[in-house]
Amino acid sequence: MDRPPAPPLDPVIEAYKAGVDRTLLRENLKLSVEDRLRQLMELQRFADELRRAGRVARRRP
Repeated sequence: MDRPPAPPLDPVIEAYKAGVDRTLLRENLKLSVEDRLRQLMELQRFADELRRAGRVARRRP
């Protein structure tokens, strides 16, 4: 069977793809939705802690 020709590649998309680590995307997609949400919540807690530490550090003379 003959395949239809592939659509032309978008140079902008190709430029962005060069900087994406697809292995991390694949590993994340192996996780369940619940596990991904759990990781997201942990990341949010970490970001909150960093913001809090930054505010404390800026208050010190």
